[in-house]
Amino acid sequence: MKKIVLASKSPRRKEILENLNIDFDIVLSDADEDSVDKNLSPELYVGNLASIKAFSVCKNMVLEKLVIGADTIVVLDDKILGKPKDEEDAINMLKSLSGRCHSVYTGICVVNSHTGKAVTTYEKTDVYFKKLTDEEIINYVKTKEPMDKAGAYAVQGLGSIFIEKIDGDYFNVVGLCAFKLAKILKEEFCFEIL
Repeated sequence: MKKIVLASKSPRRKEILENLNIDFDIVLSDADEDSVDKNLSPELYVGNLASIKAFSVCKNMVLEKLVIGADTIVVLDDKILGKPKDEEDAINMLKSLSGRCHSVYTGICVVNSHTGKAVTTYEKTDVYFKKLTDEEIINYVKTKEPMDKAGAYAVQGLGSIFIEKIDGDYFNVVGLCAFKLAKILKEEFCFEIL
């Protein structure tokens, strides 16, 4: 059985793979994320980010591995909301999401380090926020939870109290669509999780 490598430092992605009982290693990517054109459609943008992460890890592999690259973005009104630069940026992001629907895109790229075969795809999930008060936003930002999250919130943390509903895959919003990943591994790389 081929070994799995996760090209991500995300604790959320790590937890998702652990919950799937996949034996894997983590190797951090040195990909230049700024090299990806931010004017691309969200689908292409996250796919390209996931791809450059996976391939940057593959270049140092000696033994055959399946390398998983992933990246998640939040999109509101055709604008990508990345990780907030500071608390003021987090507050502004949360105000913009308040009472609205936004989309979360996660790109996934799986590469066989030996053959170079790569499969890249994405998942989109719509997330509906309740109307937030200024006090809620400020108190949430004070927890520091939003500071390393795309869109300035964590669906699996305190940010969950802001979400009225989700249309699509919950794990996609966390950072890795388990269903789509399992399908790629099985159908494209003959890697069975169960």
